[in-house]
Amino acid sequence: MLMIPVLLVSVDNTVLSFAVPSITRDLAPSGNELLWMIDIYPLVLAGLLVPMGSLGDRIGRRRLLLIGATGFAAVSALAAFAPNAGSLIAARFFLGFFGAMLMPATLSLIRNIFTDDNERRIAIAIWAAGFSGGAALGPLVGGWLLEHFWWGSVFLLAVPVLLPLLLLGPILLPESRDPHPGPVDLIGIVLVSGALVGVVFAIKAAASGDGLAVVALAGGAGLAAGYGFVRRMLRSSTPMLDVRLFANPIFSGALAVNLVSVFALVGFIYFFTQYLQLVAGHGPMDAALLLIPGLACTIAFGLAAVPLVRRIGASRVIMLGLGLNSIAYLVVAGLGHTGSQTALLAGFVMLCAGVGMAETISNDLALSAVPPAKAGAASAVSETAYEVGAVLGTAVLGSLLNLAYRTHVVVPAGVGAEEAEHAQATLGGAVQVAEGLPHEVGQQLLDSATTAFDSGVTWTAAIGFAASLLALLVARRALRNA
Repeated sequence: MLMIPVLLVSVDNTVLSFAVPSITRDLAPSGNELLWMIDIYPLVLAGLLVPMGSLGDRIGRRRLLLIGATGFAAVSALAAFAPNAGSLIAARFFLGFFGAMLMPATLSLIRNIFTDDNERRIAIAIWAAGFSGGAALGPLVGGWLLEHFWWGSVFLLAVPVLLPLLLLGPILLPESRDPHPGPVDLIGIVLVSGALVGVVFAIKAAASGDGLAVVALAGGAGLAAGYGFVRRMLRSSTPMLDVRLFANPIFSGALAVNLVSVFALVGFIYFFTQYLQLVAGHGPMDAALLLIPGLACTIAFGLAAVPLVRRIGASRVIMLGLGLNSIAYLVVAGLGHTGSQTALLAGFVMLCAGVGMAETISNDLALSAVPPAKAGAASAVSETAYEVGAVLGTAVLGSLLNLAYRTHVVVPAGVGAEEAEHAQATLGGAVQVAEGLPHEVGQQLLDSATTAFDSGVTWTAAIGFAASLLALLVARRALRNA
């Protein structure tokens, strides 16, 4: 029962990236709007996961889960019929709000249901496999829907998926809460949300090429809010989040691994789904099928990591996973272009295997470092790392990809100003414009757009490689006693 919301949130992340070409054709978003469609959901999740996890500790984790599921289903139905890019961005905002209720509730319930270490590790492996299963199911189901229906059908998936949880959850799931939670800290909620949103927005603005003033203002506000939150938590007798946990190198190291693993996976999927459809020319269903082997490896290697920990230890399993992530991005960066689909697929499979191993064990290490009564807040922190990684994967790597594309694409002479602006915004826009041009001019635009996209992929792969390698070095030091 707890796997339903996990699958759903994971599906919602990957299926939208997969629907980008269809959304681009129908809603004609700008490059910035396209990024916000994807970014706003995990951005709101990242800002609200800690408050929602703390709220679940207080009012009951099952109750919070059911409230979130109801809201998520209702907003998903509205998102399916969004008439323009702004409406879809707004719907994604509210999906993030209710999604923040779902995520910490599932992991904290697992922490309290499974008290045996080995059973908990297996349960978390299955939980993590649910993310991978959703990531695999999203492109497959989404690809089929996009070939037979309009892009909004991918959002309607939430309604039938959540119905079993809403009907059976009150019967099958036990309620749990912190026996001594303390009062709801509204000021703390504002501070932690402001810190996460401000810092992530600053990184996104910097990667998008926005002005220095915007980056400095957002980043400064986020850091100030974060400082205020830490001070408030240290002074509180019943803190929303015990920030002293971060002094534990295993807890902090596990969160860093969690963040970077998701960063690497989401960033890869962002450009790979566009490459398969817009460069390689695959239909949505065919492209989805090409992703399945890699995403299935995430599940298989996540489950295999559990017995492997007993043989070589948790830290070595995590370092092995991060090593595979680094090699995968190095393969892509070494190509210098996106001409080899086989090499890209091999890199994706390798990356997914590494993410499956590192993600499963890092979640277990972070969760096992806290007492059961604080499971909601701790799982929320782990989920926050996951969602911040998802935001940064798109914001940093996606913005860098778009920036490289806009810098290098050349629109042939004779193309109208409005069409040229659309072609310069995104690769999908260039493909759409090229379809309405004379063959020779359209082919020139496609060649230039593909070359520009290639240069962006090379840069994003280099950043992904550096991030994964840095995480490996951090894990080696912080998790050596795990």
